[in-house]
This record gives sequence, structure tokens and C-alpha cells, in this order.
Amino acid sequence: MAQWNIVVAGCGQMANTWIEYVKTRHDAAIVGLVDVQAEASLSMADRHDLNCGLYSDLKEAIRRSGANLVFDITTPNAHLSTSGTALEMGCHVMAEKPLAAHMSEAVQLTKIARQAQRSLAIMQNRRYLRSIRAYRELIRTGAIGSVGFIGADFFLAPRFGGFREEMASPLVLDMSIHTFDQARFITGADPINVTCQEWNPPGSWYRGSASAICTFEMNDGSMFNYRGSWCAQGFPTSWEASWRVVGSQGTAIWDGERIEAESFDKDGQGSRTQGTTDWNGQEGHFGCLDEMFLALEEGRPAETNAEDNLKSIAMVFGAIESAKLGKTIHIPTLLAQGLSS
Repeated sequence: MAQWNIVVAGCGQMANTWIEYVKTRHDAAIVGLVDVQAEASLSMADRHDLNCGLYSDLKEAIRRSGANLVFDITTPNAHLSTSGTALEMGCHVMAEKPLAAHMSEAVQLTKIARQAQRSLAIMQNRRYLRSIRAYRELIRTGAIGSVGFIGADFFLAPRFGGFREEMASPLVLDMSIHTFDQARFITGADPINVTCQEWNPPGSWYRGSASAICTFEMNDGSMFNYRGSWCAQGFPTSWEASWRVVGSQGTAIWDGERIEAESFDKDGQGSRTQGTTDWNGQEGHFGCLDEMFLALEEGRPAETNAEDNLKSIAMVFGAIESAKLGKTIHIPTLLAQGLSS
């Protein structure tokens, strides 16, 4: 069994979960913390009782620690530099979403990983929930027939402070990647076209557009409609969103917990089914990290590897481009432009 010597890049609040996970493994150890603010890495080391090097430069951290794996938990604007440097220095990378802050950077990182023959896997923790696995299985068994419509509503009002409240597209760039990736995971379909409008509604505490409506044409002929806001106070949805998938023989709903399908036979007689699953993995971040490490052990791409995640992040950047230009964006063309640049 390989020993994973890990450098954690970025010592913000999110790093706590990643470090707690490592402490549950016998084959992994934190050998370095990297942050441009020395007090952040020192505080993180103290909090988790880590006896490791503290650095402000990633290259130095990798060279001096002998790391073979880097956790990139930096802000999106730093992912190209951080993940790219780690990959080029021979490390595998597990990174927080989104893959990158721009489409060209996401494609570039994917190319770097391919050329370095190293794994770049992205945290998509909302794939790793018993409820979404059960919902996916219910739909894919054909309980509601052929899927024609996927709807997801996401309405919450978090007050993060920090970089999110300064972003131009905080909802679409930083959060909707989860819901877009969930749509692909649930249905197995990939995006073809997107039309999007985003705006900042009255009462918003974000500088950028905190609300959006997006409609995607998928490659199985279905349509996926996303409605969301990050400054919607009152009657919140779950963080997993509120879902409705309509098929040729019925409808399946999921609100983050409850799963139910109502299907109809040829005589119009309806019946209801609850979703179940045999999946017993860990949920959330720990479940996604389990899969990432297992993929490394088995020498295969992780379920959320960058090559696949490009399709989800292209939904994000396609939506942003559509809102900016006021027209429908063809996502395969967006991907091809990135690959050729």
C-alpha cells in the first residue's frame, strides 16, 4: 500500500475537513502546510496538533517535505498556479471545486495533469450522499420512463463574507457547479446548449450576481432548468436543492432528504415508490475523498477526475458567457475552443 505524504495548500476554514479526513487514514500523513499568511498555517497546525513544515511557497514545501500528493484548498483564482505547480512537480492533486476560475484555466489544468500523468480529482461532495444515490438509482431503473425534464431549485441566504461576496458571479461560479454536476450524475446526460440570465436582486449583500436562471439542453434530448439565489431569505431549500425529474411515465422528486416517484401504467393507474440504495459509503467530503484515494490505489481515474469535471465546469462557464452575451452558448464549442487554445 502506498504512503501518501500530503502538502495542504490553503489553510482557510475548509481545510479543517480535509485534514480531519487524513487523520482517519493509516496510509496518509500531513507533511506540510502552505499559506501566504503565516499565521493561518500556524493556527491550522496548532488546531490539529500537526508536527509538519509550515511554508509560504508551494515549490519549497514539496521539495523539502517529499510530498507526493497535494490538497489544493486555495481560492478558485489560485487553482491554476497551485494545482499546476503540484502536478508539474510530480504530485497527484485533490482540489476543492471549482476546477478553476476560468474555462481556459480549467482546460489548461486538465492538459497539465494529462501530460504529467498525474491524477487531478475535484471535490464534488454532493455526489456522495445516500439520498442522491437512491434518487439516481430510482431514475435510472426506468421507474418514470425516459427522462424529458430535470428541474432544480436552490434558494438559500448564507452570509460568508470574504471572496464570495466580491465575485462577479458568486452563485453560478462558486455554488452552481454542485447542482450542475448533480444533474449530470443523476441522469447520466451531458450538456449541449445553455441559456442563462443572472442578476443581483434587491437586498443582496453580494457585489456580483447572486441569482440566476439557466436552461440546459442535454445530449439525451432532455432539458435541465436551474433556478437559484444565494440571497433568498425565507423558506430555504436544502443545500442539495429541490429536484423534480419528469419522465415519460411519471415524476420523481427529491428535496435533499425525501425521495418519491409517482409512475403511471398504460391504463393511467398510478403508483408511488420510495427510493432506496445499497450504497453504504461515507457521505460528503469523506465519501468523495474515499473515492479519490481508492482510484489512486487502483490506478484508475477518479469518478470526479478533471477530464470528467470539465463537462460540469463547462456548464458553469457556458452559463456565465450566455448571461454576459445574452445568447445561447453551445457547450461542445466552448470546450473545443478551450482545448485548442
